[in-house]
Amino acid sequence: QVQVAESGGGSVQTGGSLRLSCVASLPAYCRLDMSWYRQAPGKEREFVSSVNSDDVTKYADSVKGRFTVSQDSAKNTLYLEMNSLKPEDTAMYYCKAEPGPDCYSRGYWGISDAWGQGTQVTVSS
Repeated sequence: QVQVAESGGGSVQTGGSLRLSCVASLPAYCRLDMSWYRQAPGKEREFVSSVNSDDVTKYADSVKGRFTVSQDSAKNTLYLEMNSLKPEDTAMYYCKAEPGPDCYSRGYWGISDAWGQGTQVTVSS
């Protein structure tokens, strides 16, 4: 099944930048749809950004213009470039990987969605 691992979190001051990475691995390659979520203490997990198999990107309104998502689809690796960070961006950031159309076209019907363990981002004022 899919295994997901995030990296790149850390502590920065307001206005700083961080780049998160997420690698999804599976026994036989197919292109996964990948996305970023975050969860702050005491709050629900929320969508941050995603890129799908058609390379269409989406962003939460709260991060538009500051965050940029990109993907190396051949390696099922997802990145999140975060600029102009604010204290309200403080959260655990999670990567989610799910089977895309390429997986189904290859006959891989048994792949389940998978989440990573998360990487902490802390922005101080």
